[in-house]
Amino acid sequence: MNGPRSVTEVGVVVDALTLGDLEVVGQITESSNVALLCEVTGDAAASAADLTGSPVHVIYKPVRGERPLWDFPDGTLAGREVAAFEVSRAGGWNVVPPTVLREGALGAGSVQLWIGDPFAPTDHGRPVDICSPRQVPKGWMSVVDGEISGGRAVSVVHENRDDVRDVAVLDAVVNNGDRKGSHLVRDQHGALWGFDHGVSFSAEPKLRTVLWGWAGDPLRDVDLARLERVRGQLDDPSSELATALSVLLTRQDRRALSGRVGSLLRSGRHPRPRGGWPPIPWPAL
Repeated sequence: MNGPRSVTEVGVVVDALTLGDLEVVGQITESSNVALLCEVTGDAAASAADLTGSPVHVIYKPVRGERPLWDFPDGTLAGREVAAFEVSRAGGWNVVPPTVLREGALGAGSVQLWIGDPFAPTDHGRPVDICSPRQVPKGWMSVVDGEISGGRAVSVVHENRDDVRDVAVLDAVVNNGDRKGSHLVRDQHGALWGFDHGVSFSAEPKLRTVLWGWAGDPLRDVDLARLERVRGQLDDPSSELATALSVLLTRQDRRALSGRVGSLLRSGRHPRPRGGWPPIPWPAL
């Protein structure tokens, strides 16, 4: 399924993910946590399928299948996945596929729309890649130089596009600790989507990403408007965003989120890598 963009489409898909029946059809074996591919069935799913013209597939990540991490409380990754969608939607980034927290075959977990056809390999362009350090393509930005197996020198590069920059700003807001290149995909219409936000929203600075091309650059007007929109909703306890986050994140994590938004607005610039924490995930792609 292609990602929904309009408010109506998002609402229909969220209803399908919340109310539909989850039929497990596969498992993502390379995932560090249990990640099950499911087809959503039922009346709500049929409405979503009619809207998009394709069946609704999702990734279901049960809380009980989360691998313990030293720097995140146990059983919180699913809530962080959903929180990333809520912040993306509230601010107007709209780059995180619809994601809900619900019960499934293995108990409570996050359920996120799968972008595209899970059974048909597709390549609609990769926004992050590697190339020779001396051959960075026009319209791309080099992030870091390194070596791959065999000693070949390469540069990790990403597209210099507005939608990729949108993700870089959102990652700074949610404090994404694992923005690999493979966590970004384009649907058949070219729309960019980002996923795997389970290690986000830490109260401690943990931004780790391959999208450093704009580090230190001034934020765009659209970035500032989105940040103001999020700040306004975080400051209003009755807002839809504040209400959702109150059950998805701890008070400490919510306070840190507000602090990051305020800091970005005050500086008016993309963050730079900080010392004391690896700035790029491994593997980068």
